[in-house]
Amino acid sequence: MTSIPETMRALELRSYDGGAGSLAVVEKPVPRPSKGQVLVRVAAAPVNPSDLMFLRGMYGVRKSLPVVAGFEGSGEVVASGGGLWSRLLVGRRVACAAPNDGDGTWAEFMLTDARLCIPLRRATDTEQASMLIVNPFTAWALLGIARELRAEAVVQTAAASALGRMIVRLAKARGVHTINIVRRREQVELLTREGAGCVLDSSAEDFDASLREHCKRLRATVLFDAVAGETTGRVLRAMPAGATAVVYGALSLEGCLVDPRALIFERKRVRGFWLSDQLRRQGAIKTFRASGEIQKHLSNELKTEVRARLSLGQAVEGIRQYAREMTGGKVVIVPGL
Repeated sequence: MTSIPETMRALELRSYDGGAGSLAVVEKPVPRPSKGQVLVRVAAAPVNPSDLMFLRGMYGVRKSLPVVAGFEGSGEVVASGGGLWSRLLVGRRVACAAPNDGDGTWAEFMLTDARLCIPLRRATDTEQASMLIVNPFTAWALLGIARELRAEAVVQTAAASALGRMIVRLAKARGVHTINIVRRREQVELLTREGAGCVLDSSAEDFDASLREHCKRLRATVLFDAVAGETTGRVLRAMPAGATAVVYGALSLEGCLVDPRALIFERKRVRGFWLSDQLRRQGAIKTFRASGEIQKHLSNELKTEVRARLSLGQAVEGIRQYAREMTGGKVVIVPGL
Protein backbone atom coordinates (compact mmCIF):
# COMPACT_ATOMS: atom_id res chain seq x y z
CA MET A 1 0.00 0.00 0.00
CA THR A 2 1.33 3.42 -0.97
CA SER A 3 2.16 5.54 2.06
CA ILE A 4 0.09 8.71 2.30
CA PRO A 5 1.58 11.79 3.99
CA GLU A 6 -0.36 13.99 6.38
CA THR A 7 0.07 17.18 4.30
CA MET A 8 0.44 18.14 0.65
CA ARG A 9 1.27 21.13 -1.53
CA ALA A 10 -1.49 22.59 -3.71
CA LEU A 11 -2.20 25.58 -5.94
CA GLU A 12 -5.10 27.37 -4.30
CA LEU A 13 -7.34 30.08 -5.75
CA ARG A 14 -8.02 32.88 -3.25
CA SER A 15 -10.13 35.27 -5.35
CA TYR A 16 -12.03 35.34 -8.65
CA ASP A 17 -10.71 38.84 -9.37
CA GLY A 18 -7.19 38.34 -10.59
CA GLY A 19 -6.91 35.15 -12.67
CA ALA A 20 -3.51 33.51 -12.19
CA GLY A 21 -2.52 36.37 -9.87
CA SER A 22 -5.00 35.07 -7.29
CA LEU A 23 -3.28 31.67 -7.07
CA ALA A 24 -0.92 30.70 -4.26
CA VAL A 25 1.02 27.55 -3.39
CA VAL A 26 -0.14 26.35 0.02
CA GLU A 27 0.45 23.47 2.40
CA LYS A 28 -2.77 21.74 3.48
CA PRO A 29 -3.91 18.42 4.95
CA VAL A 30 -4.27 15.48 2.61
CA PRO A 31 -8.04 14.75 2.50
CA ARG A 32 -9.47 11.38 3.46
CA PRO A 33 -12.06 9.71 1.21
CA SER A 34 -15.62 8.90 2.27
CA LYS A 35 -17.75 6.12 0.77
CA GLY A 36 -17.76 6.28 -3.03
CA GLN A 37 -14.71 8.54 -3.11
CA VAL A 38 -11.07 7.88 -3.95
CA LEU A 39 -7.83 9.68 -3.24
CA VAL A 40 -5.63 10.19 -6.31
CA ARG A 41 -1.91 10.91 -6.17
CA VAL A 42 -1.75 13.39 -9.05
CA ALA A 43 0.93 12.72 -11.67
CA ALA A 44 0.03 15.47 -14.14
CA ALA A 45 -2.68 18.08 -14.64
CA PRO A 46 -3.04 20.40 -17.66
CA VAL A 47 -4.08 24.03 -17.90
CA ASN A 48 -7.09 24.44 -20.22
CA PRO A 49 -9.03 27.49 -21.44
CA SER A 50 -11.88 26.35 -19.19
CA ASP A 51 -9.48 26.59 -16.22
CA LEU A 52 -8.65 30.19 -17.16
CA MET A 53 -12.37 31.02 -17.27
CA PHE A 54 -12.82 29.38 -13.86
CA LEU A 55 -9.99 31.45 -12.36
CA ARG A 56 -11.93 34.58 -13.32
CA GLY A 57 -15.29 33.29 -12.07
CA MET A 58 -16.67 33.08 -15.61
CA TYR A 59 -17.15 29.31 -15.92
CA GLY A 60 -20.34 27.31 -15.48
CA VAL A 61 -19.06 26.01 -12.12
CA ARG A 62 -18.25 28.50 -9.35
CA LYS A 63 -16.86 27.01 -6.14
CA SER A 64 -16.57 28.41 -2.63
CA LEU A 65 -13.15 29.96 -2.03
CA PRO A 66 -10.41 29.23 -1.25
CA VAL A 67 -10.29 26.18 -3.51
CA VAL A 68 -7.67 24.20 -5.40
CA ALA A 69 -8.12 24.78 -9.14
CA GLY A 70 -7.76 22.33 -12.04
CA PHE A 71 -10.49 20.38 -13.81
CA GLU A 72 -8.66 17.25 -15.00
CA GLY A 73 -5.56 15.19 -14.43
CA SER A 74 -4.12 11.72 -14.10
CA GLY A 75 -2.43 9.68 -11.43
CA GLU A 76 -2.72 6.65 -9.18
CA VAL A 77 -5.61 5.86 -6.85
CA VAL A 78 -3.99 5.39 -3.45
CA ALA A 79 -6.99 5.11 -1.11
CA SER A 80 -10.70 4.30 -1.16
CA GLY A 81 -13.50 5.38 1.14
CA GLY A 82 -15.47 2.24 0.41
CA GLY A 83 -17.90 1.08 -2.23
CA LEU A 84 -17.29 -1.56 -4.91
CA TRP A 85 -16.06 0.67 -7.75
CA SER A 86 -13.84 2.84 -5.54
CA ARG A 87 -12.20 -0.26 -3.99
CA LEU A 88 -11.56 -1.76 -7.43
CA LEU A 89 -9.71 1.41 -8.46
CA VAL A 90 -7.10 1.30 -5.67
CA GLY A 91 -3.65 0.83 -7.18
CA ARG A 92 -4.87 1.67 -10.69
CA ARG A 93 -3.68 4.50 -12.92
CA VAL A 94 -6.61 6.70 -13.86
CA ALA A 95 -7.60 9.83 -15.72
CA CYS A 96 -9.77 11.86 -13.39
CA ALA A 97 -12.03 14.90 -13.21
CA ALA A 98 -12.41 17.22 -10.26
CA PRO A 99 -15.72 17.26 -8.36
CA ASN A 100 -17.99 20.27 -8.89
CA ASP A 101 -18.01 21.06 -5.16
CA GLY A 102 -14.44 20.45 -4.05
CA ASP A 103 -10.73 20.87 -4.69
CA GLY A 104 -9.28 20.25 -8.13
CA THR A 105 -6.26 18.60 -9.71
CA TRP A 106 -3.54 21.24 -9.24
CA ALA A 107 -2.21 19.51 -6.12
CA GLU A 108 -0.15 16.53 -5.02
CA PHE A 109 -3.37 14.68 -4.08
CA MET A 110 -7.01 15.07 -5.05
CA LEU A 111 -10.19 13.67 -3.56
CA THR A 112 -12.88 12.86 -6.12
CA ASP A 113 -15.90 10.69 -6.80
CA ALA A 114 -14.88 7.24 -8.06
CA ARG A 115 -17.34 7.70 -10.93
CA LEU A 116 -15.20 10.60 -12.19
CA CYS A 117 -12.21 8.28 -12.71
CA ILE A 118 -11.39 6.44 -15.94
CA PRO A 119 -9.07 3.41 -15.62
CA LEU A 120 -6.16 3.58 -18.05
CA ARG A 121 -5.13 0.90 -20.49
CA ARG A 122 -1.62 -0.48 -20.01
CA ALA A 123 -0.40 1.23 -23.19
CA THR A 124 -1.85 4.64 -22.32
CA ASP A 125 0.73 7.28 -21.45
CA THR A 126 0.09 8.87 -18.04
CA GLU A 127 0.86 12.43 -19.18
CA GLN A 128 -1.37 12.18 -22.25
CA ALA A 129 -4.06 10.67 -20.01
CA SER A 130 -4.03 13.80 -17.85
CA MET A 131 -5.55 15.56 -20.89
CA LEU A 132 -7.90 12.72 -21.84
CA ILE A 133 -11.19 14.17 -20.67
CA VAL A 134 -11.58 17.83 -21.67
CA ASN A 135 -10.18 17.99 -25.21
CA PRO A 136 -10.34 14.42 -26.57
CA PHE A 137 -13.87 13.81 -25.25
CA THR A 138 -14.93 17.21 -26.66
CA ALA A 139 -13.45 16.47 -30.10
CA TRP A 140 -15.06 13.04 -30.07
CA ALA A 141 -18.45 14.45 -29.05
CA LEU A 142 -18.39 17.40 -31.48
CA LEU A 143 -17.68 15.16 -34.43
CA GLY A 144 -20.46 12.90 -33.17
CA ILE A 145 -22.80 15.90 -33.40
CA ALA A 146 -21.56 16.59 -36.94
CA ARG A 147 -22.36 13.00 -37.85
CA GLU A 148 -25.85 13.29 -36.34
CA LEU A 149 -26.42 16.45 -38.39
CA ARG A 150 -25.10 14.66 -41.51
CA ALA A 151 -22.44 17.25 -42.15
CA GLU A 152 -20.04 16.62 -45.03
CA ALA A 153 -17.79 19.45 -43.82
CA VAL A 154 -17.42 21.52 -40.66
CA VAL A 155 -16.06 24.99 -39.94
CA GLN A 156 -14.13 25.60 -36.72
CA THR A 157 -12.80 28.72 -35.04
CA ALA A 158 -9.63 28.76 -32.88
CA ALA A 159 -8.42 25.96 -35.12
CA ALA A 160 -4.77 26.27 -34.03
CA SER A 161 -5.63 25.36 -30.43
CA ALA A 162 -4.87 21.90 -29.06
CA LEU A 163 -8.53 20.96 -29.44
CA GLY A 164 -8.75 22.48 -32.92
CA ARG A 165 -5.80 20.43 -34.12
CA MET A 166 -7.37 17.29 -32.67
CA ILE A 167 -10.55 18.00 -34.60
CA VAL A 168 -8.52 18.42 -37.82
CA ARG A 169 -6.86 15.02 -37.38
CA LEU A 170 -9.96 13.16 -36.19
CA ALA A 171 -12.16 14.65 -38.92
CA LYS A 172 -9.62 13.68 -41.55
CA ALA A 173 -9.59 10.10 -40.27
CA ARG A 174 -13.40 10.06 -40.49
CA GLY A 175 -13.55 11.54 -43.98
CA VAL A 176 -15.03 14.88 -42.88
CA HIS A 177 -13.67 18.07 -44.47
CA THR A 178 -12.69 20.95 -42.18
CA ILE A 179 -12.54 24.68 -42.82
CA ASN A 180 -10.19 26.00 -40.17
CA ILE A 181 -10.23 29.62 -39.01
CA VAL A 182 -7.21 31.16 -37.27
CA ARG A 183 -6.13 34.72 -36.42
CA ARG A 184 -2.53 34.92 -37.65
CA ARG A 185 -0.46 33.98 -40.67
CA GLU A 186 1.92 31.78 -38.66
CA GLN A 187 -1.07 29.73 -37.48
CA VAL A 188 -2.05 29.16 -41.12
CA GLU A 189 1.45 27.79 -41.75
CA LEU A 190 1.28 25.61 -38.61
CA LEU A 191 -1.98 23.91 -39.59
CA THR A 192 -0.99 23.60 -43.24
CA ARG A 193 2.17 21.74 -42.18
CA GLU A 194 -0.03 19.39 -40.12
CA GLY A 195 -2.16 18.53 -43.14
CA ALA A 196 -5.25 20.69 -42.61
CA GLY A 197 -6.84 21.04 -46.02
CA CYS A 198 -8.34 24.51 -45.75
CA VAL A 199 -7.00 27.17 -43.35
CA LEU A 200 -8.25 30.78 -43.40
CA ASP A 201 -6.80 33.80 -41.61
CA SER A 202 -9.66 35.93 -40.22
CA SER A 203 -7.44 39.03 -40.39
CA ALA A 204 -7.06 38.76 -44.18
CA GLU A 205 -8.94 41.25 -46.35
CA ASP A 206 -10.62 38.56 -48.44
CA PHE A 207 -11.57 36.38 -45.44
CA ASP A 208 -15.37 36.70 -45.67
CA ALA A 209 -15.51 36.08 -49.42
CA SER A 210 -13.09 33.15 -49.19
CA LEU A 211 -15.02 31.62 -46.29
CA ARG A 212 -18.29 31.89 -48.19
CA GLU A 213 -16.75 30.26 -51.25
CA HIS A 214 -15.29 27.33 -49.27
CA CYS A 215 -18.51 26.76 -47.31
CA LYS A 216 -20.49 26.58 -50.55
CA ARG A 217 -18.02 24.33 -52.35
CA LEU A 218 -17.60 21.87 -49.44
CA ARG A 219 -21.21 22.13 -48.24
CA ALA A 220 -20.13 23.01 -44.69
CA THR A 221 -23.26 22.95 -42.54
CA VAL A 222 -21.86 22.78 -38.98
CA LEU A 223 -19.73 25.33 -37.11
CA PHE A 224 -17.72 24.49 -33.99
CA ASP A 225 -17.23 27.87 -32.34
CA ALA A 226 -14.80 28.43 -29.47
CA VAL A 227 -14.73 32.22 -29.75
CA ALA A 228 -18.32 33.58 -29.63
CA GLY A 229 -18.81 37.38 -29.84
CA GLU A 230 -19.21 38.77 -33.37
CA THR A 231 -17.33 35.76 -34.76
CA THR A 232 -20.35 33.46 -34.40
CA GLY A 233 -22.57 35.61 -36.62
CA ARG A 234 -19.78 36.45 -39.05
CA VAL A 235 -19.01 32.80 -39.77
CA LEU A 236 -22.63 31.66 -39.71
CA ARG A 237 -23.45 34.37 -42.28
CA ALA A 238 -21.08 32.71 -44.77
CA MET A 239 -22.59 29.24 -44.33
CA PRO A 240 -25.49 27.68 -46.29
CA ALA A 241 -29.13 27.93 -45.20
CA GLY A 242 -29.96 25.44 -42.43
CA ALA A 243 -26.44 25.55 -40.93
CA THR A 244 -25.94 24.98 -37.20
CA ALA A 245 -23.43 26.76 -34.97
CA VAL A 246 -22.31 24.70 -31.95
CA VAL A 247 -20.82 27.14 -29.43
CA TYR A 248 -18.53 25.41 -26.93
CA GLY A 249 -16.29 28.28 -25.80
CA ALA A 250 -16.14 32.04 -25.28
CA LEU A 251 -12.56 33.10 -25.89
CA SER A 252 -13.78 36.57 -26.85
CA LEU A 253 -15.47 36.88 -23.44
CA GLU A 254 -18.47 38.34 -25.30
CA GLY A 255 -22.00 37.20 -26.11
CA CYS A 256 -22.76 35.72 -29.53
CA LEU A 257 -23.89 38.28 -32.11
CA VAL A 258 -26.10 36.70 -34.75
CA ASP A 259 -28.33 38.40 -37.32
CA PRO A 260 -31.92 37.35 -36.43
CA ARG A 261 -32.76 37.26 -40.15
CA ALA A 262 -30.41 34.29 -40.51
CA LEU A 263 -32.34 32.44 -37.81
CA ILE A 264 -35.75 33.38 -39.19
CA PHE A 265 -35.38 33.28 -42.96
CA GLU A 266 -32.44 30.92 -43.47
CA ARG A 267 -33.32 28.38 -40.74
CA LYS A 268 -29.86 28.70 -39.18
CA ARG A 269 -29.47 27.64 -35.58
CA VAL A 270 -27.21 28.29 -32.62
CA ARG A 271 -26.82 25.71 -29.87
CA GLY A 272 -24.47 25.31 -26.94
CA PHE A 273 -22.21 22.44 -25.94
CA TRP A 274 -20.88 21.82 -22.43
CA LEU A 275 -18.86 18.62 -21.96
CA SER A 276 -19.90 18.15 -18.32
CA ASP A 277 -23.55 18.16 -19.33
CA GLN A 278 -22.86 15.84 -22.26
CA LEU A 279 -21.13 13.26 -20.05
CA ARG A 280 -23.88 13.48 -17.44
CA ARG A 281 -26.63 12.89 -20.01
CA GLN A 282 -24.94 10.02 -21.83
CA GLY A 283 -24.32 8.09 -18.59
CA ALA A 284 -21.44 6.08 -17.14
CA ILE A 285 -21.65 3.08 -19.48
CA LYS A 286 -21.42 5.11 -22.70
CA THR A 287 -18.68 7.27 -21.21
CA PHE A 288 -16.69 4.19 -20.20
CA ARG A 289 -17.03 2.70 -23.70
CA ALA A 290 -16.03 5.98 -25.33
CA SER A 291 -13.00 6.28 -23.06
CA GLY A 292 -11.69 2.95 -24.31
CA GLU A 293 -11.96 4.09 -27.93
CA ILE A 294 -10.46 7.50 -27.17
CA GLN A 295 -7.44 5.96 -25.43
CA LYS A 296 -6.65 4.04 -28.63
CA HIS A 297 -6.26 7.39 -30.42
CA LEU A 298 -4.26 9.28 -27.75
CA SER A 299 -0.97 8.60 -29.52
CA ASN A 300 -2.17 9.83 -32.92
CA GLU A 301 -5.35 11.78 -33.78
CA LEU A 302 -6.05 12.79 -30.17
CA LYS A 303 -2.48 13.39 -29.05
CA THR A 304 -1.77 16.67 -27.24
CA GLU A 305 1.48 18.56 -27.79
CA VAL A 306 3.10 19.67 -24.52
CA ARG A 307 5.32 22.75 -24.51
CA ALA A 308 6.08 23.01 -20.79
CA ARG A 309 6.04 20.85 -17.69
CA LEU A 310 5.90 22.90 -14.50
CA SER A 311 6.23 22.27 -10.79
CA LEU A 312 3.60 23.79 -8.50
CA GLY A 313 6.07 26.58 -7.70
CA GLN A 314 6.49 27.44 -11.40
CA ALA A 315 2.82 27.15 -12.25
CA VAL A 316 1.57 30.71 -11.64
CA GLU A 317 3.97 32.29 -14.15
CA GLY A 318 3.42 29.40 -16.56
CA ILE A 319 -0.35 29.93 -16.45
CA ARG A 320 0.14 33.64 -17.16
CA GLN A 321 2.23 32.81 -20.23
CA TYR A 322 -0.29 30.24 -21.44
CA ALA A 323 -3.12 32.78 -21.10
CA ARG A 324 -1.16 35.20 -23.32
CA GLU A 325 -0.45 32.60 -26.00
CA MET A 326 -2.34 29.30 -26.17
CA THR A 327 -0.98 28.15 -29.53
CA GLY A 328 2.09 25.95 -29.42
CA GLY A 329 1.17 23.22 -26.96
CA LYS A 330 -0.22 22.66 -23.49
CA VAL A 331 1.22 23.65 -20.15
CA VAL A 332 1.13 20.68 -17.76
CA ILE A 333 1.52 20.95 -13.99
CA VAL A 334 3.54 18.06 -12.55
CA PRO A 335 3.17 18.19 -8.74
CA GLY A 336 6.02 15.74 -8.21
CA LEU A 337 8.65 17.92 -9.90
